[in-house]
Amino acid sequence: MVRVGLRRAETVVTVPALDADQQRVVDHDRGPLLVLAGPGTGKTTTLVEAVVARLRTNGTGSESGRTPLVLTFSRRAAADLRERITARLGRSTATPLAMTFHSFCYALLRRFGAGDHEPGVAEASAGLRLLTAPEQEFRVRETLAGLAERDPGLTDWPAGMRAAYPTRAFAAEARQVIARARQLGLDPEDLEHAAELADRPEWAGVGRFMEEYLEVLDFEGVLDYSELVHRCRILLTDPEVLATLRAEIDGIYVDEYQDTDPSQVALLSELAGPGGTVVAVGDPDQSIYGFRGAEARGILDFPDRFRTADGDPAPVLALGTTRRYGSRIADATGHLADRLPLARSLPAEVRERFRHPATDPAGPAGRVEIYGFESTGAQAEHVADLLRQAHLRDGLDWSEMGVLVRSGRRDLPPLVRALSAAGVPVEVAGDEIALSAELAVRPLLLALQVALRVDGPDVDETARLLVSPLGGLDSLGVRRLGRRLRAAEREELGGALPESSAELCRLALIDPGRLADAERSGGPSRELEQARRLAVLLAEARARIESGGTAEEVLWLLWSGTDWPARLRADAFGGGDSARRADRDLDAVCALFDIAVRSEELVGARGVESFLAEVEAQQIPADTQREGDLRGRGVRLLTAHRAKGLQWRLVVVAGVQEGGWPDLRVRGSLLEADRLGRQGPGGGAGLTEGLSLGARLAEERRLFYVACTRARERLVVTAVEGTEGEGDQPSRFLSELRTPQQQITGRPRRPLTLAALVGELRRISVDPDQSPVLRDAAAVRLARLADAVDDDGRPLAPAADPANWWGMRAVSRAGDPVVAPGDPVRLSGSSLGSLLACPRQWFLSRRAQGESGRRTAASTGEVMHVLVDHAAREDIPPDELVGHLDEIWEQLDFAARYRSAVERVEAEAMVERHAAWLTANAHREVLGTEVPFKLPVEVDGERVLLTGTVDRLERLGDGRLHVVDFKTGKTAPEKSELPGHEQLGVYQLAAQQGAFDDLAPGERRVGGAELVYLRLQDSGDQPYPKVFNQASLDDQPQLPGEDAGTHRTWVHDKIATAATIVRTERFDARVQSSCRYCAFADSCPAKSAEVVQ
Repeated sequence: MVRVGLRRAETVVTVPALDADQQRVVDHDRGPLLVLAGPGTGKTTTLVEAVVARLRTNGTGSESGRTPLVLTFSRRAAADLRERITARLGRSTATPLAMTFHSFCYALLRRFGAGDHEPGVAEASAGLRLLTAPEQEFRVRETLAGLAERDPGLTDWPAGMRAAYPTRAFAAEARQVIARARQLGLDPEDLEHAAELADRPEWAGVGRFMEEYLEVLDFEGVLDYSELVHRCRILLTDPEVLATLRAEIDGIYVDEYQDTDPSQVALLSELAGPGGTVVAVGDPDQSIYGFRGAEARGILDFPDRFRTADGDPAPVLALGTTRRYGSRIADATGHLADRLPLARSLPAEVRERFRHPATDPAGPAGRVEIYGFESTGAQAEHVADLLRQAHLRDGLDWSEMGVLVRSGRRDLPPLVRALSAAGVPVEVAGDEIALSAELAVRPLLLALQVALRVDGPDVDETARLLVSPLGGLDSLGVRRLGRRLRAAEREELGGALPESSAELCRLALIDPGRLADAERSGGPSRELEQARRLAVLLAEARARIESGGTAEEVLWLLWSGTDWPARLRADAFGGGDSARRADRDLDAVCALFDIAVRSEELVGARGVESFLAEVEAQQIPADTQREGDLRGRGVRLLTAHRAKGLQWRLVVVAGVQEGGWPDLRVRGSLLEADRLGRQGPGGGAGLTEGLSLGARLAEERRLFYVACTRARERLVVTAVEGTEGEGDQPSRFLSELRTPQQQITGRPRRPLTLAALVGELRRISVDPDQSPVLRDAAAVRLARLADAVDDDGRPLAPAADPANWWGMRAVSRAGDPVVAPGDPVRLSGSSLGSLLACPRQWFLSRRAQGESGRRTAASTGEVMHVLVDHAAREDIPPDELVGHLDEIWEQLDFAARYRSAVERVEAEAMVERHAAWLTANAHREVLGTEVPFKLPVEVDGERVLLTGTVDRLERLGDGRLHVVDFKTGKTAPEKSELPGHEQLGVYQLAAQQGAFDDLAPGERRVGGAELVYLRLQDSGDQPYPKVFNQASLDDQPQLPGEDAGTHRTWVHDKIATAATIVRTERFDARVQSSCRYCAFADSCPAKSAEVVQ
């Protein structure tokens, strides 16, 4: 018989060598003590040794009946402390020695809540469950909504608050006020009293809301974290409970004391009693949780709050030696720390040892590097290259490196994508990103939303579902599906123009019969089958909702109805990046199901709607259920707040931009929870001074200090320095490190990636300037790479195979033409010029819709066109127009505040120039503004439909029509370009051909056209825009200095050329003046020395 069992691996315990400062802490046996411990000074080791020494001196809990209590601020830190203490003791203990504040309070309520203590405690302890931060925010919003239903007029709230009441921001601020009130030990009536004294009626509204909120928590049997500590303090008012605990606790040791809030400090004071043993270890320079109620001055108030048995302030000592990093990192981060406030009441020797700890002179000094980049994309690529070089050349394991950012929601997702694309394995804790933002969760939530609606998805939702794991198609597959559906629709309509491809795809998900029609007319295809499965799946989900299914049942139907789970499972059991992504996706989906299981009270549509509302309302991260989904196999990506207590050999602090770090925005500006406080020691609650600008700056500097002090051997800080005012600027904090900044231009020249290696070998293999021997060597290596496969037989480097090279294959053509046979070629006045200048750019931008979001100037231009049109229609004077500008401006989104200010000044100047231009041209009769037109034209037997919108149509004194086009760009055309300016030419042709007969019946004469550049100042002293005129098409039908074309006007010549390009689909790349602004320049063949035809 074979017996199989598990045996714990033996732990090798090393007894640390303590320095004199650490030994003084270990030798401290009674009374309060404050220990100031900077980064890497061994505070955790000191705590462990102090607790172990106390246990060995006084005996463990089972022997003496008393046990030290160790409190810290994260589950990870508590687990680490327990393991280290147990290992040093060589045996386990009867009770946990290290706990978080909240787990300690939770245990107390569970233990003593069943007795006859404070009313409400027993009920709360019986099925006690703690709310995560996202769940709490949802409960607050839900309770606020319930109050609004009962009191639609919101009579409990000041009139100024009612507009903000339904917003998420208001709910978040209400939650902060409630948490702050509980941290101060206030009940709802106390908060109302404080509101009356402070003349803050909005606090009174929160007080009344707080009472109902607490009743909701009691009814559901749940607690939030601030309420948990508050009820534990209530429990300690029972003399019997307090005496029992004091008899059991042999000294209290607190780690990261600077992060305590007033409620936790009060709890410690009540537990310890006068002169009790409380050893608090912390670092005021690492106080970064002010948004959770921690007070930076709290740790420095410790000596007065916790006095000795004789009534003297608690003694203070500092750990004066750092073992984390060498002198260079210590010097750089020390410059940061020197700019942080520190109480003068501390002894001078303590201040000096704390702020300037000694380093090991025999150890490595470390490295500090600061880099500036031209763009966020370049920054991400260089960071990826730096990490790969550290791994491949310096031998660092991926898990020995960390990348820290200021904002998880803003900064983490693009970095995760960029590093993963570069082959850098990354790990991000599940609670760094809100659950609803997880890539694996989005398609399930979207499918649930669509299943709730009778009218099905809209066009955008259809595309997202089809390319999601539920649909299983890519963008090309969606296009093929659309072409098949259009062909079937055209056949059914007898050649008539069908709906758009996007609309037909939408209708197919509602009515799968359309997919069957397409299959009958053109045969089966993978795209049709995948779309059919998705349509059936959505229909089944809809039916399950209508039959009263729960959110969990509908979610399971969607999740299990495809092969997506099987694919994720296979990837998770594999290796590499795909396994890491699959692990993360599965963790996110499991977290989603956890919420669905807890949402079973309601069924049917109402239940699913409630579930969706709860998930979507969880806009903040920090769901502890997803906190531990890390496996230690990749580079850690996390926020600086989450990096507290961690360290790596290499740390990159990325994206340190002014406006983002420091982030000096005033938070909670509506209800101002930070101004709720005690009126002096022992005073009542009332209005206090909020955080000043200097205090907010200090907190941001402390956060940056925490990030930089996570590095053991190498610290790299990066920022982006934008050009031409379009990007962010490096943070002021970079200069405080007193390290020279290196400006890096462009992308990494030779990144250490497989793709870069293949690219270099390909370049050498075809470069005629290289020697034949070198070219042959490159070709041999390419062949080896082309044959290499992974464990599943997939090519590792398909780009190494010449059969896959661009230019080696025949030129492909789309299944459907750009313009269907028999349909006219559609051209707009504004696009004709761009089509003739570069057909490739026109196609990618106008037809493929491949251009990214617009720049700042484009948004300003749209605003100016609206204002100009409004001014002409309503005859609004310039000063009122500036008022309208105020109304619109706040709705615009700018990359940075200073860009908003710069563009606002430009906009006001444009309004002023426009007013001057109007005055100078008041003699012209305005026929219309923003005048749309459609003009059919036939050239060389080709039907063309010209479309456009004329900014301003005028009648001159002699009756002729005149066209004005307003421009807000920064670059004016050359005068030589004006005679053949395509957009103005099309407008003049439209006027000639009667496109504006509804405004000027029978008038076909044109008197020219002009461009008015509102952003550009004319050469004179007075505000006036640059104006460029084009001669009348009547007077100048052919361009001067050029041979007459074959058509009636030069405009017809250009229309004919453009129509031929579109019809023949010859979208070639052409070098022209605007190439430097092209969004597709990186892939442009015209930039190469050889263009493959």
